[in-house]
Amino acid sequence: MVKKWKVKIPTLTGEKERRAYIYLPASYNQEPEKRYPVMYMFDGHNVFFDADSAFGKSWNMTSYLLWTRKNLIVVAVECNKKGNNRLKEYSPTSFEDAKYGKIRGRGRTYMNWLVKTLKPYIDTNYRTLPDRANTGIAGSSMGGLMSLYAAVRYNEYFSKAGCVSSAIGFCIRSVLKDMRSHPMAKDTKVYLSWGTKEAFGLLRTDREDRSSRTCKWNRRVAALVREQGAAATLYCQVGGAHCEADWEKLVPDFMNFLWTE
Repeated sequence: MVKKWKVKIPTLTGEKERRAYIYLPASYNQEPEKRYPVMYMFDGHNVFFDADSAFGKSWNMTSYLLWTRKNLIVVAVECNKKGNNRLKEYSPTSFEDAKYGKIRGRGRTYMNWLVKTLKPYIDTNYRTLPDRANTGIAGSSMGGLMSLYAAVRYNEYFSKAGCVSSAIGFCIRSVLKDMRSHPMAKDTKVYLSWGTKEAFGLLRTDREDRSSRTCKWNRRVAALVREQGAAATLYCQVGGAHCEADWEKLVPDFMNFLWTE
């Protein structure tokens, strides 16, 4: 069951409302004493319903969760779709890009809202397991970048991060610097993936190209995660493009890694 409601992020968009979604497993109403782990996701409009998604295709998380009968609550909030505001909200640092120009990163502001306003609301109104061991975060592209940022800078809240086709190329130096200065707890899990049909200098699309910048960046991130004693897994999706249709195919892979003991 997926419920929708409206939320405000005053520090980013004032009184403007945006959609939020929460998936509750079938057992939620059947076992009134049971509490559940929670995963937060970016780009909430793309997570559950094709009709709500930006490009007519969602991750179809509902089908996966129902099929696996996974006892997990999933919370997802819509991004700010106006202009370059998604890039601003979902970037932990400011950067300049030839295509998008100067982007003022507001990722810290967004994450402070998530952990100080949204998460307490969810933990108060739903039967959650609020500790970090039972709290994860995931997203794709800029949402993947933010999931990595959350695992690094908000590690006291999140023990699991699904970083799918992360846009780490926009600020790779600051990402690596942040990771070195903010070690993760050893029980942290980080999933990193990319597709061979994505951008950033890929030379081949029919197999993994380890000379590509995308591959190198993800491998450097994974190496730092592992140096800190935490767990990282890498997956190159051969033929994978930068789109929800291909990210949907990765849902079982990253969910099994993050949520299997």
